[in-house]
Amino acid sequence: MLSSSSRLLRVLSLLQTRSHWAGAELAERLEVHPRTLRRDIDRLRQLGYPIHASSGVAGGYAFRAGQALPPLLLDDDEAQAVAIALRIAAAGSVSGVEESSLRALVKLEQVMPTRLRRRIDALRTAILPMQRVGPTVDAGMLATLAAACRDQLQLAFAYRDGKGRATARTVEPQGLVHTGQRWYLVAWDPARDDWRTFRIDRVEGRATTGAHFAPRPAPGGGDLSAYVAGTLAVVLQGEEARVVLHQPLDVMSPRIPPSAALLEAIDGTRCLMRCGAHQLDSLVYWLMALDVDFEVLGPPALVERLRVAGERVVRAVSAHTVS
Repeated sequence: MLSSSSRLLRVLSLLQTRSHWAGAELAERLEVHPRTLRRDIDRLRQLGYPIHASSGVAGGYAFRAGQALPPLLLDDDEAQAVAIALRIAAAGSVSGVEESSLRALVKLEQVMPTRLRRRIDALRTAILPMQRVGPTVDAGMLATLAAACRDQLQLAFAYRDGKGRATARTVEPQGLVHTGQRWYLVAWDPARDDWRTFRIDRVEGRATTGAHFAPRPAPGGGDLSAYVAGTLAVVLQGEEARVVLHQPLDVMSPRIPPSAALLEAIDGTRCLMRCGAHQLDSLVYWLMALDVDFEVLGPPALVERLRVAGERVVRAVSAHTVS
């Protein structure tokens, strides 16, 4: 027989696994009389847990949103996942949540059992953060946009495009997409009668919500991530670099985003990469960082840049060998 406090924790744990429990089923699961269960539910309500009770044939118990956040029960894996997420958020691409993430992380680690704290410490030393890539966005802005997508409310905001042109936009938001470097809003633009993708860091000032709108089928067959990737695909203008990569297309596609270069299959072991040739020094660094055998088809200036870089590497290795 569980003690009263242990039983209360068990009730809480079970209530968080389903949206609704039939009273008789929950009492049977706990191996207690329904009257005992009712007393436990009343006790949890006194402690501030928003538990809703319904009567009748389909009656039972369920968590409902309350006026304040009650204590949460997390198992080891859930607590570990939350700790990792908070640590990433504290140094991530969303501004305005760093301090609150650190406060929440400190509270969580204070109550962790020793075995779990050791596991988190091991992860902390093994997982090294990379330098932040891309601009940050405000957490409040993200919350406003996400709520508008969920509630199907029009959004009005000032926007500055990649060429610095400022416009006032009123759109019907569909969803948010994070590409790993930037946040994007996918929305229907009635003024242009088409779908549009907006970089959220280019939204200026506050976004305001308006009237409800009728939902429409999402672009990209509902896969917003694929849709955004397609809209960001590089458009080649002027001179282009053409490089044969000695890896198949399915291996290189996940490593080279469409916004950086276009890839075409040559055969089962090679693919052709095409990209702009206006920043050759960056392209030389990028090619070397890929750690893939390659062959440059053009332009000649890229071949020369690689030759000079190769000679510099040889000199550095030779000097180290002599010393």
